[in-house]
Amino acid sequence: MTAVAQPYAKAQAVTAPSGERSHQIRTWSVRILVYAILIIVALFMLFPFVYMVFTSLKSASDVFHSPPRLLPYSPVTVMYNGEETPLFEIEIDGVTYQMVDTGETVRFGNFAEEADINAATPRDSVITVSAPMENATGTGEVITIDGEEFDVYTVPMSDGSTRELVLAYPGGKSLFVDPTDPSITAYAVARETPLVEVVDFQWGNYNAVLTLNNLNRALINTMLVTVAVTVGQVTTALLGGYAFSRMRFRGQNAVFLVYLGTIMIPFVVLIIPLYQIMVIIGWQDTLGALIFPWIFTAYGTFLMRQFFISIPKELEEAAFLDGLSRLGILWKIFVPLSLPAIATQAIITFLYAWNSFVWPLIIIGDSPIENHVLTLSLITLRNAYASEPNLVLTGAAIAILPPLVVFILAQRYFIEGIANTGLK
Repeated sequence: MTAVAQPYAKAQAVTAPSGERSHQIRTWSVRILVYAILIIVALFMLFPFVYMVFTSLKSASDVFHSPPRLLPYSPVTVMYNGEETPLFEIEIDGVTYQMVDTGETVRFGNFAEEADINAATPRDSVITVSAPMENATGTGEVITIDGEEFDVYTVPMSDGSTRELVLAYPGGKSLFVDPTDPSITAYAVARETPLVEVVDFQWGNYNAVLTLNNLNRALINTMLVTVAVTVGQVTTALLGGYAFSRMRFRGQNAVFLVYLGTIMIPFVVLIIPLYQIMVIIGWQDTLGALIFPWIFTAYGTFLMRQFFISIPKELEEAAFLDGLSRLGILWKIFVPLSLPAIATQAIITFLYAWNSFVWPLIIIGDSPIENHVLTLSLITLRNAYASEPNLVLTGAAIAILPPLVVFILAQRYFIEGIANTGLK
C-alpha cells in the first residue's frame, strides 16, 4: 500500500501547483483585459477635455492647421532684413535647409510630356519639370490635345540638357534664401511649404481672455455667488437636518414630507412666480437674486437628516449632561462626524451654482456687464470671438477647471458620503 500511495501523493503534489498556476494566469489575463478596456474608455471620454485645454493654449492660426494637431505649435522666426521672419523647411538635393521667404515671387511654368497632359484638368497632369518662365524659350509651336491648345517650350533640365515640353499650366513661386548663407536659394509655393515649428504653450491666452468683456469681473461674481450659495445651503441643510432628525414636534413627519416633496416641482414651474417675487423685492438685475432664493435645499436637508439619524443618541445625551446647547451639540459633535455628508452637499451645490445658466439669464441677462456671471460672459465671448476658437475654449477652460479641482480635492469625502448615506 505504501508503494502505491507514494506515486499518487507525488502526482497530487505536481498537479495541484500546475492547476493553481493556470488559474492565476487566467485571473491575471482577465484583469489585464478589463483594465485595458477601462483605460481605453477613460481616454476616449477624457479626450474632449484634453483637446479643449490644449486648444486654449494655441494661437489662432494654429487652431486651423490641417490636419489638426493636439499640441500647440508656433513657428520659429529669425531676423531677416530687420524683420521677424518665419523659417521654412526646404529640401535641396536631399539636404533639408531652414530658409526664409524673401517676398519675391517668380513666374514659373509647369512642363510635361504631351502624353502626360490632362487637357480637362491641366493641374492633374504628370509634371516633368517646373522652371522659371524666363529660363524657358517658346518654340512658337502650339499643339491641340482633346480640343485644348497648349504651347511648346524649350526647357533647360537639371543636368544641363534641354527638352521640348508642353506648358501644362503657369504658376508663381516664392524665392527662399538661407539666412545664414544667402547664396543658397530655392523656389517653392509658400502655402505648401512646411514651417519650422516648436511646441509653444500660449499661456497669455488666459490673461487675454480675463481682460475681454470684463470676464475677470464675471469670474469674481461667479465665485462670490457660488461660495455664498454653497455656504448658505450647507448651513440651512445642517440646521434643517438636525431639527428633523433629533427634535420632536407635532406634525414633524408631515412637514418633512411636504418639504421633501418640493424636490418634485420642476424648475420651469417656479420661474415666473420667483421672477415676480424678485421684481417686487427690487432684486432684479442684482447678484442677490442669484443667492438668496437658493440657500434653502430640500435635498440637502434630507441628506443631512439621513446621516444624523445614524449617529448614536448616547453622544447627544452625554453632551446634554455636559451642558451643551442644541447648537453646541450640532457644531461640536454632529458637524465633525458628518464631514463626508457635508462635503457631498458642498460639492453638489458648488457645481450647481457655478454652472447655473437659465436663472442668471432670466434675472440678470439684460443688466450691465458688471453684474454678469461666467456662464453669461461666455456667451458674449463666443459671439464676439467666433473667429478665434482658441480664446473661446480658453474661456470654457476657465469655467471648467475650478469645479474640476474642487471635485478632485474632495472626491474622497464625496464618495464616502454617498456610500454612507445610501447604506444608512
